[in-house]
Amino acid sequence: MADYVKVAKVSDIPPGGRLITEADDGLWVAIFNVDGALYAIEDVCPHDEGPIGEGDLHNTYIIECPRHGQRFDIRDGSRQQLASTGDVPTFEVRVQGDDVLVRVDQ
Repeated sequence: MADYVKVAKVSDIPPGGRLITEADDGLWVAIFNVDGALYAIEDVCPHDEGPIGEGDLHNTYIIECPRHGQRFDIRDGSRQQLASTGDVPTFEVRVQGDDVLVRVDQ
């Protein structure tokens, strides 16, 4: 059975916004609102474990690590450069009423 955890209210993440929050014990996620669609990634760059959620978004869906410039797609976590060490984990997002939930058992 899927394990969804409430991480925010929809109103906490306006269109074009983001929220970095702890979803589970020690699991930090960055949630992005892109034109009303919510995407969640783990807030850890696989290159050096820095906080990737603070990076700039490029071309709507590409997050750039603020430490080293590695880029990842927030929709699926895929790395966008060959030099990257791996993909960023993503999490399924569900909205129930005004609650934003992420699936943490993936």
